[in-house]
Amino acid sequence: MRSSSFLTKMTAFGFLLSMVPVLFIGLFSYATSAREVQSHVNKGKEQLLIQINANVEQILTTVNHTLNQLVNSAVLNRAMNSPLNVTDFTLYDNLRNELRHMQVFDTKLEDVVLVNEKQDWMIKNSGVYRFKDYAYSEPLDRLLRSNDQSAWLLNPSRWFYSEESASSAVCPYSIGLTKKLPVDKPNPYGLIMANIPACSLESLLQHESADASDTIMVLDDRYRILLHPDHDLIGRPVSETGFGGIDKLSQSSGQFKSRIDQHSYSVTYYRSPYNGWIYLSLTSIASLTRESDKIGLYTLAVCLFMLVVTLLIAWFGSRRMYSPIQKLLKLINDRLPGTGRERSNEFQVIGEHIHQLFQSNSRLESEVHQHLKQVRSFYLAKAFQGNVKLGELAGQLRGFGFGPQLEDWNQMAVLTLQIDALDRTRYDRNDYDLLLFAIHNMIEELIEPSGRFVPVEIDQTVVVMYGSSSADPAEFNGALYETTENLQRQIQSFLSLTVSIGMSLPFRNIKQLPLAYREGLDALKHRLKLGEGIVIQYENLNSGKHYLKIRYPSHLENELLDAIKLADREKAKELLRSFMDNVFAAEMSPQEYQVPLARLLNSLLMTMQESGISLNQVRRAQGTLLEEMIDLSTVPEIEDWFWTGVIHPMLRIFADRQQSQYQNISEKIIDLIQRQYDTDLSLEECASRLNYNANYLSSVFRKETNVSFSEYLAAYRLHMAKKWLTETEMPVKDIAARLRYNNPQNFIRSFRKQEGITPGQYREKRGLTEARSGESAG
Repeated sequence: MRSSSFLTKMTAFGFLLSMVPVLFIGLFSYATSAREVQSHVNKGKEQLLIQINANVEQILTTVNHTLNQLVNSAVLNRAMNSPLNVTDFTLYDNLRNELRHMQVFDTKLEDVVLVNEKQDWMIKNSGVYRFKDYAYSEPLDRLLRSNDQSAWLLNPSRWFYSEESASSAVCPYSIGLTKKLPVDKPNPYGLIMANIPACSLESLLQHESADASDTIMVLDDRYRILLHPDHDLIGRPVSETGFGGIDKLSQSSGQFKSRIDQHSYSVTYYRSPYNGWIYLSLTSIASLTRESDKIGLYTLAVCLFMLVVTLLIAWFGSRRMYSPIQKLLKLINDRLPGTGRERSNEFQVIGEHIHQLFQSNSRLESEVHQHLKQVRSFYLAKAFQGNVKLGELAGQLRGFGFGPQLEDWNQMAVLTLQIDALDRTRYDRNDYDLLLFAIHNMIEELIEPSGRFVPVEIDQTVVVMYGSSSADPAEFNGALYETTENLQRQIQSFLSLTVSIGMSLPFRNIKQLPLAYREGLDALKHRLKLGEGIVIQYENLNSGKHYLKIRYPSHLENELLDAIKLADREKAKELLRSFMDNVFAAEMSPQEYQVPLARLLNSLLMTMQESGISLNQVRRAQGTLLEEMIDLSTVPEIEDWFWTGVIHPMLRIFADRQQSQYQNISEKIIDLIQRQYDTDLSLEECASRLNYNANYLSSVFRKETNVSFSEYLAAYRLHMAKKWLTETEMPVKDIAARLRYNNPQNFIRSFRKQEGITPGQYREKRGLTEARSGESAG
């Protein structure tokens, strides 16, 4: 019965957990949709008002532009200074034509009224009149006396239809642009008005989504109605419509709620920056809530459906979820009969047995953890040496805890570190393993775990996988050189040991791990040429080509290939002879000798291929090398064929590559010295600019020029000093300052040491020599 009780509780909890989210989602959806509906309506109304404003202002600005053209016309200027008598018929006719040209359909202009108080005349559509005799001359005269030079005003249409019947007025009010004339005189005596019937602009207030409950109107800056669907309200204060929110129209735009005739409305307004008119949209709240009520009904129906579905899922889900518990209890009871009957509930029984399992598991984990580090190191050593399946490499590394690094890294490289020599140190050969262990620990401390794998020791070489999230090759190489140089400095500082570090080319696919390891080892072999304490990348050896995975059965073969790559002619010839001696020392048939010779030829061809050397660069003859080798019959012929036909051409190509690379680096350093000899130039600065290790640059420069960097820099500065002493009048102290000496005395001592005389004596001596040469020429 306890199990049934727990099932009941779980089912009830499932019901509650199902109902609360559904009810919450339903209420939230209804409230959110209601707000969104009103928000979208308000935004739509605001955009509509802005569009209506743009349409109205387009007409107003067009009228203003055409009226300005008329005001500045020569015909109007002549007319303003003429009494317009019978003799001025031509002038009147021209002026009427100008006024009629303004009255086009697009602007909705119905009449243009021109008043000249000074000459006492007035012109409109119906003709010319004496202003003093005009029925509405007084209100027009008040407009002339107003302070506004130019303004849009709402005026009764009857002011302009006094001579016609009242039915001629299309609308009781007209919106007119009034300008005083002349515009450039301080005391105007004329008036021109372009009148648009307010009713003719009503079409601009119509829109496709208009509802019977929606009202759009336009107010002037005194809150009078300029445009309204009800023509009888035009010209009246907006308060007469029952609208009581005038005090809320102070901003440039906005929305608020207001009550009009006991009904709630959503008010949206927009104030025109052009003339201060206010565009109002009144939308009934009842129409908005009708849409929200529809959404509420749909939401209720969906929520009820979801509630029924979730309750069913909770019921069946609870029973399915309890099924494993029931099976587990049965299993425990079968293994240990009577165990569950003494417990308060089934989870206590399960908990005690799981606790026992955890204790056993903890003991096992403790034992496994003690060997985990050794297992990880052992696996990494096998991976570096290529003794694991490349397809399983990434998965196995993730299983050993290297997943975060593999996910984050965009570029990787393998570093191989070897102790150069224990001679002239306080250590002996018995300390070698202990020193490697110390270097292993220093690498773990100096390089963050996120930037490396666990360092491993392989054949007295410390190997570490380095990675970075940077995708920029130059940035990655810079960080790589900085890390390796720091390692070298710290090992020298704390252990007083000189170490060399080889670096593989950067790679992105973890499957290239064994190849990168071989590249790092090949880079270290360059110590034969450059000496100890180097940090060098494989790129500096083989034109940046990745090493191909080749396994050679003979140690002599590997040494021969290394000698060829390093262009060591004498060592290569000696190793070839040793290889031949070892091969032919064994008792085999002539056919069996072809096997090791074919392996050697294949190794040489693979080395050519990986180094980017084509077969045409080595030989021009027809036929295959294997066929030529099989046709040879004596040992001297075979050795000479390998040397002259394959190995010697390869040595020449590698030597040319090294010479070209070393010369190119030396030329770049010399160019830097000749351009920046008068700065604090150092070998480290050159290494940073050329992206090389400083020790490597020093070795290459000395090998190419037979002098050190500092000696060459000092010699070039001395050359420039002698040139300035001979060709210029520059003081000695200025020369010393330009050549970066701390004080003139140091410069004088250095100059005397090199030339045997002081700078001043040298200048005097060179001056006398040139003077005597001039006298001899005379």
